[in-house]
Amino acid sequence: MTVIEADEYDRSFHWLHPYMAVITSVTPDHLDIYGTEEEYRRAFIHFTSLIKDNGILLMENKVDIIPQVKSNVTIYRYQGKIDESKSHQIDFYAQNIRSSNGKIIFDFVTPKSVIKDISLGVAVEINITNGVAALAIAWLNGVTEEDLRQSMDSFLGVKRRFDFHIERDNIVLIDDYAHHPEELEASISSIRKRYPDKKLTVIFQPHLYSRTKDFYHKFAQSLSAADEVLMIPIYPAREEPIPGVSSQVILDLVTAPEKHLYSKEGLLEAIRGKKRELVLVVGAGDIELLVEPIKEILNA
Repeated sequence: MTVIEADEYDRSFHWLHPYMAVITSVTPDHLDIYGTEEEYRRAFIHFTSLIKDNGILLMENKVDIIPQVKSNVTIYRYQGKIDESKSHQIDFYAQNIRSSNGKIIFDFVTPKSVIKDISLGVAVEINITNGVAALAIAWLNGVTEEDLRQSMDSFLGVKRRFDFHIERDNIVLIDDYAHHPEELEASISSIRKRYPDKKLTVIFQPHLYSRTKDFYHKFAQSLSAADEVLMIPIYPAREEPIPGVSSQVILDLVTAPEKHLYSKEGLLEAIRGKKRELVLVVGAGDIELLVEPIKEILNA
């Protein structure tokens, strides 16, 4: 969830709606903190009650909670690609989506207009939905069509979110922070669609013993969409080990044609030993420290 308050920004910017919130997903996570999926979702419902008078709540269309907003808070729904027959239910969405010369371009539909030819600066499919959310917030604050186009096209992304380290015909290396099964599925799907003919190797470090315990079946399902899965041990962060919980419990259920579990050192040796076409490094732990060594090996 994201809260945007005008006081946090340059006061010279004219905000039409000073209090705005975006909910992108309520898929359960951090159950070590919240305890149950019900409590996790209840936290989001409580969050909606905190939006101040005359504010705005923007929710992704799949978010299935019933917000408890104040009577003068306006609720909007957004989505990326949609079923056109259901477009009347959604306030902001993308239509006429097309790919051209490594770009993704779409028309941005608002409650009052269609803004044509929005070009994504980071051209992966998941950013269609993310882009619609960002565009919607800006549009609701009166940003012009030209500024919307320019800002979206010039956005270069953030570190560890579809972070391209190599992009050549023979080898692509991408680093991504995905550490939840739903994020992992979206990352892999987006990359598959951008490079449909390349063999995909996913290098994954699970984050937290508790998250692995709660979602190892779903992690395995997401990872099985790769051609090859290379895993390293769980990054524990703040946690002590949980008996019987390891990267192996995920890997045992992965159905990708090739799968292996390595130490960090063993992983680098495995990368040296075989040519690869498309490599995705994912996880929220210290796996990011392996990206540069992997890059050096792939560039050699």
